[in-house]
Amino acid sequence: MPELNAFGQSVGDVVPGWEARPAPAPVTLEGRHVRIVPLDSVHYADLFEAVCGPEDDALWTYRPIAKPTSLAGLWMHLAGILDSPNLTYTLVPLEGERAGRPSGIASFYRIDPQTGQVEVAGVLYGRTLQRTRAATEAVHLLMRHAFDDLGYRRFEWKCDSLNEPSRRAAARLGFTYEGRFRNHMVTQGRNRDTDWFSVTDGEWPQVRAAHEAWLDPDNFDDEGRQRTSLSSTR
Repeated sequence: MPELNAFGQSVGDVVPGWEARPAPAPVTLEGRHVRIVPLDSVHYADLFEAVCGPEDDALWTYRPIAKPTSLAGLWMHLAGILDSPNLTYTLVPLEGERAGRPSGIASFYRIDPQTGQVEVAGVLYGRTLQRTRAATEAVHLLMRHAFDDLGYRRFEWKCDSLNEPSRRAAARLGFTYEGRFRNHMVTQGRNRDTDWFSVTDGEWPQVRAAHEAWLDPDNFDDEGRQRTSLSSTR
């Protein structure tokens, strides 16, 4: 039963000693399979090659703009992201054909130190980064930084309700579906309903343990194939 205040109203649980948390800073996060570094213009040429190739149009379907057709177009798009209040990182895989080369981006959006919540958004993986250990570890490192380093209480994931790969990724990574915001925005001239997912600080230890068990080197054979899926580790 919820606690009642002096007026007979139900109130939430006390959060002992709560104080505003630090805002995320442009730090480097190092994993076994990926390095996460603050986005910089020095990365743009590699990112253009990774996400703006002839076969990459579909990567941009659910983004605010269609695929840039030139490095200058991507430059303008990413420069605008850097000018926003969000904090954007470049994802650099440490293995595979693009090892050591920027191959994707992800951002901290809706950063709210007062309430301890942040969203991972704007995730864009090059095709060689998709469905890899580096892709999973990138989100894990961002979550770990938010929960373990900064002490946040809530980590969000949102996506177009029609973006099935993103919805499946959220479920696989341990996020809980919270609902759908209808007519949430207009993207590339089309309506977008947005699905919301989250992990809370109370859920994080179990989610973190599942991520770590899946990322453990012993979970992969000599050819890098998983022995146990991430979904089954929870």
